[in-house]
Amino acid sequence: MAAWNALFILSGLFLVALAGETYFRLTKPFINNSIPLHFVDGVGLIKKPNAEMRYGRWDDDFWVISHTNSQGFLDREPVSPERAADGCHIAFIGDSFVEAKEVPIADKFHVRLEEMAARELSHLGITTQAYGISVTGQINQIPFYDEYARRLNPKVVALVFVLNDFGNNSTALSSLARGWDPDRMPFMSAQRDARGNITLRPPDPEYERSLLPRPPQAWYASLWNRLTGVSYFAKWLDRKKKIVAWLRAQIGASFETDPYRAARGNALVARPCCASLLDDWQSMQWPFISDMFMEERLPPVYEEALEYTAFGVEQFKSRADRDGAQLTILSASDYMGTRGDPQFDRLNAIAEASGIPLISQYDYMVKQGYNVQDSRWRHDGHWNANGHQWAAEAFLEWLKENQDACA
Repeated sequence: MAAWNALFILSGLFLVALAGETYFRLTKPFINNSIPLHFVDGVGLIKKPNAEMRYGRWDDDFWVISHTNSQGFLDREPVSPERAADGCHIAFIGDSFVEAKEVPIADKFHVRLEEMAARELSHLGITTQAYGISVTGQINQIPFYDEYARRLNPKVVALVFVLNDFGNNSTALSSLARGWDPDRMPFMSAQRDARGNITLRPPDPEYERSLLPRPPQAWYASLWNRLTGVSYFAKWLDRKKKIVAWLRAQIGASFETDPYRAARGNALVARPCCASLLDDWQSMQWPFISDMFMEERLPPVYEEALEYTAFGVEQFKSRADRDGAQLTILSASDYMGTRGDPQFDRLNAIAEASGIPLISQYDYMVKQGYNVQDSRWRHDGHWNANGHQWAAEAFLEWLKENQDACA
């Protein structure tokens, strides 16, 4: 009798899984994200030119199929040098908020800005271009300006800044978060010379050969990852936290937020570059490493990240001054907050020290009476169409008040 009951239950589960697999294969456009990357000497790890990218979330926040341009960025083809020179060309440089994989290119904030400026500031002849790659900070993004944006002689260069940029500018924190060797990074990075001065180091094309130790996954985690890579139904289950938590409990499994952080931390404290900075890394057990920048007091590695960030911003300032461009910073979304929030105050201090205008999207949204939470996806922290629109509006407001930046 017990065997028949077990067979009945297993048959039922099989039919449910079969029905679920069939349903999701018919209703979901694809199962896995596809983000084509390659390494460019002197620039680092960016997307392949003229390639298709698929990016979606199984909670149906978004499903996007986009194409990179001839330079490897998720944007339209660059305008001609002649058209850029005839008007006011603006180069936006940043990380995933500028890359904006979550929306079609037509909905991105710089495209919206160009459309609105054509109506409201037509005499300026605004054109825009976006240079964004995920998990990069200002130091990593310097080659985006040197190798691409500078070709069009922009009159305005705008750095789009989010909270995790502080950490991305830190070689030690980037290594801890992503397992890169601090001496061989896939992006331009910063280091200190023998005198303690901060210097730039080019990206290393051989970065994959010396990644930090990565212990093997537990069998159940490895099996589950394989299954979610091929089964639409398993992929859907993986997004249902309560269901997955119950399944994991049945086998006594523990899936950590970052199961490799301990191994990376132990490896980094043995390195001369990071020993004194990360001797207390075990206390850094937040789900996201950059969350610490919201605190009033910072450990040494975070203080160094602020110094590196200031250095990266100053590198952009010197380039903009050299090329006759106006450098600005757009503080993105509510993650940076406003005056009185530690993370915003730290960025504001860096901007003021270099005489750089700081545009706060958060302040603009509050002033307009927008619901700040409506600027991002329900299950994803990046901008939705509202967020892009409101970022464009905030920058347009600054442009209206500072038209001489286009002179």
